[in-house]
Amino acid sequence: MLRHLLLAIFWIGLSTPLIFQQSVADDAVTADETATFDKETVLDEATSYFGAGAEGIASVIEKVFSDRGEPVGFIRGREAGGAIIVGLRYGDGELVMSDGFTGTVHWQGPSFGFDFGGNASKVFVLVYNLSNVDDIFQRFPGVDGSLYFIGGAGVNYVKRDEITLAPIRVGLGWRAGASVGYMKITQGKSWNPF
Repeated sequence: MLRHLLLAIFWIGLSTPLIFQQSVADDAVTADETATFDKETVLDEATSYFGAGAEGIASVIEKVFSDRGEPVGFIRGREAGGAIIVGLRYGDGELVMSDGFTGTVHWQGPSFGFDFGGNASKVFVLVYNLSNVDDIFQRFPGVDGSLYFIGGAGVNYVKRDEITLAPIRVGLGWRAGASVGYMKITQGKSWNPF
């Protein structure tokens, strides 16, 4: 009987550190999965990226935070596009995740609708519900309404499954209209918007 009790204590002593380590690892995974950027950090990053001349960025970010909450990441990038009913858009940028991951992403996509003109934009995309970075490499459908004349800021949402992207654009040029299309995010640069 004493022998069984000593064996039980021995096995408990050996397994306790393993159980504790597993519990700590599970907590770390949960903490990383729920890590987000707060509003002040996002506002500082966006205003730093867009510069002092980007009026209205604070109110646009306030609107996105009101709609969606805190993002798990953001993309600082730039894009150019144009349209005469059928439009094209190409861009690239740096994806920054709250867990410390950074990497380059590219995007392209067509649009169809009442859309005319051309623009070049700085883009700051807030990223929501992205638990695996590889899941960002897909098409995100959405509706875009834009009016760029000399300058301006705007936001729209594109969504695929649970992942939502909120591109905030400050544009130069002249482009006006409303269109339906998608944003296809890729690891490498591509001229094929489809």
